[in-house]
Formats: sequence, C-alpha cells, structure tokens
Amino acid sequence: MEDNEGITILRIIGKKVKTFREMKNMSQHDLSVEADIPKNQVGRIERAEINTSILTLFKIAKALEVDINKIIGE
Repeated sequence: MEDNEGITILRIIGKKVKTFREMKNMSQHDLSVEADIPKNQVGRIERAEINTSILTLFKIAKALEVDINKIIGE
C-alpha cells in the first residue's frame, strides 16, 4: 500500500468516527470515556494523525453503538 493510500484510509476512518460521534451528540470527551481511551486519541484519530489499532476501533464502535464495519468498511 502506498503512503497516500494509507493516509486516505485513515482520513476516511477518522471522518466516519467523527460523523457517528456527532450523530450520537457525543463530544470527543464523551467518546473517550465510553471507549476508555484518552481524549486526545479521539481527536488524533478523527484528524487522521495516527494509525490506531483495530482493538481501539472496536472500542469506539461499541461506544458509538455501530457495527465496526460501518467504520472500517467501504
């Protein structure tokens, strides 16, 4: 996978996390508490600054009450 492709994937995932979070009327802090991850990590995921683990994405999906495929799928 080329670097640009990887960055694009991270941006898509970050945008989906932010969209689902906003649909639930949750702040980044709310999501961090529900998913048991640091607040700054939520922001960094949403801004595609980090390549987070699949485990963290599962925690986020559970906290957002969405299927993980809605976040990582097409």
